[in-house]
Amino acid sequence: MVHYTTVATCALNQWALDFEGNYQRIRESILQAKALNARLRIGPELEIPGYGCYDHFLERDTVQHSWEVLSRLLEDRSLDDILIDTGMPILHRNTRYNCRVIILNGKIVLIRPKMFMANDGLYREMRWFVGWTKQAQTEEFVLPRFIARITGQRSVMFGDALVSTDDSCLGIELCEELFTPESPHIAMSLDGAEIIINSSGSHHELRKLKRRVDLITEATLKCGGIYLYSNQKGCDGDRMYYDGAAMVLVNGELLAMTSQFSIADVEVQVATVDLGAVRSFRAAIASRSMQAARAQTYPRAQVPFALSVELVDFDNSVRPTDPIPVRYHSPVEEINMGPACWLWDYLRRSGQGGFFLPLSGGLDSCSTALIVHSMCRQVTAACKRGDQQVLHDVRKCVGAAAGPDYVPESAQELASHLFYTCYMGTENSSKETRARAAHLAKAIGSYHVDLNMDAVVSAIVSLFTLVTTRTPRYEVHGGSRAENLALQNIQARLRMLLAYLFAALLPWVRGRQRSVLVLGSANVDESLRGYFTKYDCSSADLNPIGSISKADLRKYVAYARDQMKLPVLDEFLEAMPSAELVPHSENYAQSDEVEMGMSYEELSVFGRLRKIEGCGPYSMVTHLLHIWGDKLTPREIADKVKRFFFYYSINRHKMTTITPAYHAETYSPDDNRYDLRPFLYNSSWTWQFKVVDDMIDRIEQREASAK
Repeated sequence: MVHYTTVATCALNQWALDFEGNYQRIRESILQAKALNARLRIGPELEIPGYGCYDHFLERDTVQHSWEVLSRLLEDRSLDDILIDTGMPILHRNTRYNCRVIILNGKIVLIRPKMFMANDGLYREMRWFVGWTKQAQTEEFVLPRFIARITGQRSVMFGDALVSTDDSCLGIELCEELFTPESPHIAMSLDGAEIIINSSGSHHELRKLKRRVDLITEATLKCGGIYLYSNQKGCDGDRMYYDGAAMVLVNGELLAMTSQFSIADVEVQVATVDLGAVRSFRAAIASRSMQAARAQTYPRAQVPFALSVELVDFDNSVRPTDPIPVRYHSPVEEINMGPACWLWDYLRRSGQGGFFLPLSGGLDSCSTALIVHSMCRQVTAACKRGDQQVLHDVRKCVGAAAGPDYVPESAQELASHLFYTCYMGTENSSKETRARAAHLAKAIGSYHVDLNMDAVVSAIVSLFTLVTTRTPRYEVHGGSRAENLALQNIQARLRMLLAYLFAALLPWVRGRQRSVLVLGSANVDESLRGYFTKYDCSSADLNPIGSISKADLRKYVAYARDQMKLPVLDEFLEAMPSAELVPHSENYAQSDEVEMGMSYEELSVFGRLRKIEGCGPYSMVTHLLHIWGDKLTPREIADKVKRFFFYYSINRHKMTTITPAYHAETYSPDDNRYDLRPFLYNSSWTWQFKVVDDMIDRIEQREASAK
């Protein structure tokens, strides 16, 4: 006998609290899976209400509306003859659980609550849900009466159980459970679960996909079996971008995977797998069989349904899917695609008409502009492929000015409708930065304006002089540090005011009806150091690069130069990073790294040690003594670390107002969601720095006596 089954996994662009839209995408994915002859379909975590509901999970309405959506799925006879896995919050005995609901032909087979919560980094699941602690145990769950009338069931199994079909056995784990040391798939596999399904809400970070693939590969290599992984995709309503990559693996080999970055709302991936291959793989491992013989027994929800087509004779029309190699994007490709998809979701769902960016002629605003250009490229390509949802959203964003049948011809042509850029110069700005901004705007097709703010800056300074009779001067003209900083901040903050003015009215100037969203362009290293003005043009509606390092952005611009054929980007790569807020002189040219007292590369190292490694000043110095000891003295290392922590702490308050940024790096300092540290510090770090100084003194004494 040959037992082949076709299974389907989905990547859906769900949206928090968009119950109607979420329902339509779930239904469409099930119908697509059926059309591809799948007998099992799984979807993303909490796909009915959307994963990112956050404190809305505490509202009874969210649970109620989730049941209402489930009722529509249960009543729909076009969804019969396929085993369906979906997700929603459920109250059981007045306790809220994050659950998978398995349904078949209008009946609920099993409700499986999540056991291990994601509660670190960006995740706060324990704020809303409780983990199911009763391994391999179930309880009776009494269904809501309107659901019971649909299914004809008064109650169903609720808990940690397997689903037993006529020809196989199915185990369930949810997202974080794959990452835990004692993952449920191990015990389930030992008790005979041949298929493990995992419905996930896993966000994108640079270089993260490999970890997911490695974990699933290892799980199926060690345990044998079929593993279906589904994931949310798109912007669910917050800083995170969920990067899809739903996949099917069998016995350590990848058979199928959806795209990691896509602006399509629904992606369904199927694979035909051989249940016999799983049994042979497992039976050939004696040590696994020994453990399986004494394995814990799970309760089973019995389903009178076969996943496979039983083939007595060879049939060439039905064959298992061949393995494929994993497609990993490079970090620069991830920067090019992830934030661009996130921006598109935000734009189309916010109902706005495009983006406005203060284009300074520097690397950071250049990177932001390139990400918008990448968005336009992806949207244009989708329209040319005939994606009706994308085309509908494009016409909604562009508005009537382009006509009801508008189809973008190129990324540049689309940008001319959606993207506004502005160079905001002063007497301190250079001709080179002004020219770079204009050249880039022309290359990517943005609607560009160029202005001088000197009259506005002069008016603000004149007002101060009128009130106080004192006129502040730059440091190079003999002024104090306080005067110098105040004059720079006037320029920076006026740029924010002008950015919102032009974002609101430039579309009006062109006869457009909608205003546009303002984009910021502060990178993660500047945010970490606090090297930006509070409420300057880094204050915006969105920041696509706010969690990306300067080093990675530089690599990205070089990548875009080659891949997008934009030779103008050479000018940005060769330019020295400078705020251009003070007058130039023969003896002084403003430089970001000189003013910060540290390089961007050093800032990246400080950020990773502070956040990822959990280092304070002392442990950071001891760590860097090994890394930098061949090029810096212990005293130089200690001074750099102390300088970093001083400026980090005095500028920490800026993180309370930072623009919502695409989350891309694990050392993001964003305190609104990710980096929950105080914003008022004893910036002298008296005890910590003394411990560091004492250690450096001992090292120097030891080195001196060794000479």
